[in-house]
Amino acid sequence: MEYLKVFIVGGLICVVGQILLDTTKLTPAHILVVFLTSGVLLGAVGLYEPLAKFGEAGATVPISGFGYALSKGAIEGAKSKGVIGAFVGGLEATAGGIAAAILFGYIIAIVSDPKTKS
Repeated sequence: MEYLKVFIVGGLICVVGQILLDTTKLTPAHILVVFLTSGVLLGAVGLYEPLAKFGEAGATVPISGFGYALSKGAIEGAKSKGVIGAFVGGLEATAGGIAAAILFGYIIAIVSDPKTKS
């Protein structure tokens, strides 16, 4: 049952992205920013927390989950360290994801032979 909840929540997030791609002139980069900022905003007002608890990895793995983790870390940092903590807390909360993206991006850049689109 747990896998079904994860699949449904993650799938619904993907469906929203696909609908945005199909019905608007937004590029994938624009949609990425929309999902990231919506995760931050929903996390800041407390609406993403119930979704993350219900959908678990289905809600926390997509880019909206990264935004949620960023806002959650910033809020906790601000509570404990003030204004500077708001900036530091977001980075501390997402440091693992950022480090993994840099590391795997670097590895893929070395291994692959990228070409520009014509």
